[in-house]
Amino acid sequence: MIPIFISGPAVEPITLEEMKAYLRVDDDDGTQDELITGLVKAARLMVEAASRRILIEQHWRVVLDRWPAGGTILLPLSPLIAVDGIKVTDASGTASDVPASAFDTDTLSEPPRIAVADIPEPGKPRNGISIELRAGYGAAPDAVPATLKLAIRILVAHWFENRGDVVGEQILPPEALALVAPFQRARI
Repeated sequence: MIPIFISGPAVEPITLEEMKAYLRVDDDDGTQDELITGLVKAARLMVEAASRRILIEQHWRVVLDRWPAGGTILLPLSPLIAVDGIKVTDASGTASDVPASAFDTDTLSEPPRIAVADIPEPGKPRNGISIELRAGYGAAPDAVPATLKLAIRILVAHWFENRGDVVGEQILPPEALALVAPFQRARI
């Protein structure tokens, strides 16, 4: 099973103005804006990697070679917002949509899962099944849990204050790691 990033997020969990206020940066000329914006994005990616959860809505494609035994697909991305479609590719390379009535999506289980029934096997030997989905807590920053947003703020502040000092550092400062730990999802 291979997850492939397609697009998103449209916004970051922390706005530039919120982060500048947290850092107590009050430059009116915006000289630090590009740096802070980049640090927020990098911190979101680090928090997503540490928690193995998507924070803001993103579009992904998951590809499989074959349907799993028992017909239940355990998805590697969480939290799941929706499955937008499933396609099966035949031997000639033609992709066909799987009707929504042929699969059931469980967005609440951990990991999220899709149960399929009576769906044809792909004719393509590799990556013959393609699942389009949206994952994340939601499309707006308000949907992201406050503790994960605080972990981002702590990480950005740590990087901002310690630019160039990276010898022997942990991936996340202990304070940020403690905030992320309750959200960490097990590997499937």
